[in-house]
Amino acid sequence: KLAAVVQGDAPTSLIESYIRENPSVIRDVLAKLAADEALAMKQAAFQLLTDDIGEPAIGPADASITIYEFSDYNCGYCKRLFPTMMDVLAEAGDVKLVVKELPIIAESSLAAAQAGIAAQKQQKFPAFHAALMRSRGKTDDKALIAAAKQAGLDIAQWRSDMNSPLTIAILRRTEQAAMAFELRGTPALIIGTQVIPGAVPKEQILQAIAEARKNL
Repeated sequence: KLAAVVQGDAPTSLIESYIRENPSVIRDVLAKLAADEALAMKQAAFQLLTDDIGEPAIGPADASITIYEFSDYNCGYCKRLFPTMMDVLAEAGDVKLVVKELPIIAESSLAAAQAGIAAQKQQKFPAFHAALMRSRGKTDDKALIAAAKQAGLDIAQWRSDMNSPLTIAILRRTEQAAMAFELRGTPALIIGTQVIPGAVPKEQILQAIAEARKNL
């Protein structure tokens, strides 16, 4: 084997000769390195994903299945997916939805993402999220305030929490997770080990949940 050949002071020419005669050895080594790197990247991506302390969520905190949704309040497809997700949570049972605020559509998306995280701080994210997802028109400050009032938020505290270090840290963490999973847009769901882009049908999401349950 190559390891035996290179021990001691084997001449460089002998090593080169061995490699030429056994090219599969190099291919195997490179393939293993690539596989190890891919596994390490996947593990790092899921670590970023599941580090969700303080992130907006809907559903029981101790649910056995967690759906992660990368979402933007200016995304029309995200708004189209919203009622589907609510149906899924109602039907599936023992499932929690963690909303990964990913402001990539418009300038106003950033403030909306901060607003969602701040609403979670007061444990009123579900109502805020529903109000904003059902709203039409621009997701501007007027829309954010309307959603906040509808959710019964303490507006002054909410404003303060929007710009807190925790909120900024959560947004950065979500951005890193999106990059790690090589996501190209919103919405995108991650259920178990499946990455599902787009506003997909309810049946596909329920099937992914069923697959995830098999691995519990």
